[in-house]
Amino acid sequence: MSPPCLRCAAVRTLNLETAQRIGTVGSSLVGGAIGAWRASYHLTSPLSIATARFPLGKLPAAVMGAVSGSQAGSRVATLFFTQKLPPGEGTPWLCVSCGHTFRQLPRPFTSPQ
Repeated sequence: MSPPCLRCAAVRTLNLETAQRIGTVGSSLVGGAIGAWRASYHLTSPLSIATARFPLGKLPAAVMGAVSGSQAGSRVATLFFTQKLPPGEGTPWLCVSCGHTFRQLPRPFTSPQ
């Protein structure tokens, strides 16, 4: 359950660790697709012929473009979230209402006696 914001007491908060994981994976996938498309795109052939027959000679270039695009997308997402994460320990949260970022320390477990 998400904690309320420390500044405005709104209950609409977002776990930034989860958002970072989703953003990094999404950026890797999009960057890989863009890299593969750019590496395999050939301007001289019409689009219908290019989509009907993919030349296998372009496959290594498409794979290399996908890998480099994926790495670039992952770096961009990591840098973005590194700037947004608040310093300190605990789980980082972002308030959707006011934009405040804060960390909440995990609650200690108490042993029943």
